[in-house]
Order: sequence, then structure tokens, then C-alpha cells
Amino acid sequence: MKEDFYKHQTQTTPHPLALEVSHAKGSYIYDTDGNAHLDFVAGVSACSLGHCHPRVSQAIKDQVDLYAHVMVYGEYIQKPAVAYTTLLASLLPESLETTYLVNSGTEAIEGALKLARRATGRTEIFAATHAYHGNTMGSLSVMGYEERKSAFRPLLPDVRFLQFNDESAIAAITEKTAGVILETIQGGAGFIVPENNFLTKIRKRCSEVGALLILDEIQPGFGRTGKLFAFEHYNCIPDILVIGKGMAGGLPVGAFVASRSLMQTLQDAPKLGHITTFGGNPVIAAACLATLREITETNLIADTLEKERLFRTLLQHKLIKEIRGKGLMLALIVEDLEVANHLILTAAKEKLILFWLLFEPKAVRISPPLTISNQEITAGCQQIISILNQY
Repeated sequence: MKEDFYKHQTQTTPHPLALEVSHAKGSYIYDTDGNAHLDFVAGVSACSLGHCHPRVSQAIKDQVDLYAHVMVYGEYIQKPAVAYTTLLASLLPESLETTYLVNSGTEAIEGALKLARRATGRTEIFAATHAYHGNTMGSLSVMGYEERKSAFRPLLPDVRFLQFNDESAIAAITEKTAGVILETIQGGAGFIVPENNFLTKIRKRCSEVGALLILDEIQPGFGRTGKLFAFEHYNCIPDILVIGKGMAGGLPVGAFVASRSLMQTLQDAPKLGHITTFGGNPVIAAACLATLREITETNLIADTLEKERLFRTLLQHKLIKEIRGKGLMLALIVEDLEVANHLILTAAKEKLILFWLLFEPKAVRISPPLTISNQEITAGCQQIISILNQY
């Protein structure tokens, strides 16, 4: 299988980890030799309820037996998508009432950018330096990291950048600006949280000049930070909310959410302002619904902050300079790149799954399933400390 993997499946880096997966359950991924690997990454924050959660698996199986794809998005009334978007609206601020379901986070970003331009009639978009919003051409255009996008230029015009948490840059947002797109918590940059009411001040400026605020909650959403959505921590309601990753228990999905009046601008002049064949797929929508119900009907969100405290208590070491992030979206900032590489690669050999972040070379990702137990957290943290002690 490994030979076929390298020969027939495209790799995205020269040295993939190439773990041969047999099955996965709860907080563990099992290789083809029967070894259990404790998962501190959760598919890069996607498997919010761990692997093969029974409620999600049953919802998928039940829906598959009824119907899968029947029509392009938005034409037929399909119960899983209607039930999901209705429940989601009940959990969000009143202005975030209408959801467009798509296939991935990056497609949701594309839809949000189009909506901001269509609704305002403007073209200028502000994004943040060291931002990551996906890898399609529009998402790449609002990525704040030139090294990753220079090979693909020319990209979208009229994109400008400001420094996350830099209040002095806010005045550059003007009546020419269609939208400001920010991650509520910066992911690839190293899990940077907003400071000094930065998001509130951005919100105020957008309202003053008629620009739309787009918050990217693809990673911090769905309970990962100790609230259903991270913007709830920061007194900042976006005009457009972008979600994905953890919303379907590990299946591919994304969405952008806004007011009905905003979303209606995509219906006409031109019609089909955004279109997707498989968005709102009933099997995936059923998984979304089961995931959202499980997150909101249990203590998982409240427990996330307790688990964060446990991680911060256990992960104290001279080589760990800082722990950034919130809830179960944490980044260990270690002494240098070599320490980060050593920790991640040694942990992999010892069957503990850690991972890198995109733009911060000294960061080690910790984003386990929300369902991870305190015992599993303790065991994994002891491994991390042991590895660092031997460095």
C-alpha cells in the first residue's frame, strides 16, 4: 500500500508521515500493524467528536439508506440540510440566520468574498498578515504569507493587508472597502488570540464605513475554544461567518452564514451567484446535525476549558516558551524549529500524534478531539515532557 501511495496519490510535501491507517476509534488511530496512536491533532481540528463517534456514524448510515445526492444545491427540500441550518440559526445571533452549505472551508471563503463584493458593490478586501483561509485562488489571495502564494500570481486584485491586533491599521478601512476578513483566532500564524478588544474595534470601523466583517471560524468553531463559536468570547458579531472543519465529525464540509437579506444578493443579477453541486449533501448534512446536537446537548464545550487548564498545568518545561491559543486549540511555542521537529517526529515514533502549524516554525499543534479524556491528556502530556527531557 505504501508503494501505491507514493506512486499513484499526489503528495503535498516531500516527506509525508505515511502512517498506514487500519481504523480509528475515539482518540486513537490504529495502524496496519495493530498499534494505537493517541491523536492530539484530530485531523487538524476536523474530528471534533473523535473518530467514529457512534451518534455521527449512525446518522450517516441512516441517511445513506434513504438517499444521497439527488439534486444540485438549493433546488430540492432535503430534511438533513433544513434541520441542520434551522438548528444552527437558533444557536447564532439573529442576524446570522441563513446558511449556504458547501464542500469545504476554502469554498466557503470563496463564497464569503463573493458575497461581500456583490452586496457592497465594492472590490477592496482587507485581510491580515500571516492569515490562512485556504488554498483556492480567492482564499490564496487573502493569505498573508507571500512565500506560499508567490508561485501562483496573479491573484485577486484590490487585496490589502493589516497586522492582526494592530489598532493603528484600522483607519485604512474606508468606504472603498467591501469586506474585512479575519480569523477569529489566527491559526497558521501560531494560534494568535485577539487582544485589547481588537475585533470589537474592527467591527465598529466596518459598521461606520459600510464594509462587511467576515470572521473565519473554520478552525476555532464548534466548541473548540470553550464557546460554540470563538467570536462569542470577543463581543464581536460578524456580517458573514465562515465555518468548516469540525462541523461534520470528520466529513468534508464548509458553510458561510449571513442575514437573509445579504444572502438574497446571490439569487439574482446574476442568478446562481454561487453554485455548488454537492453542497448540502444529505449524508454530510446528517453528520453535521448529529455533530452539532452532540456538542450542544452535552458538557463538551464547558469541559473544553477544563481540559485546556489540564494541558497548561502538565506542559511546563524549559523548552516550552509559551502556550498560545484557547480551549483545545493550543500551540506549544518551543525554543526553535529543531526542537519542534524533534518533538513531533519523536512523538510519532512513540505513537503520539502531534503536528506543525503553517507559518510559525517553533509551534507544535495540540488540537485533540473535544471528547478526549483527562487520562488520555495526562498520558500524552507525560510523553511530551519525557521527549523534551531527552532532547
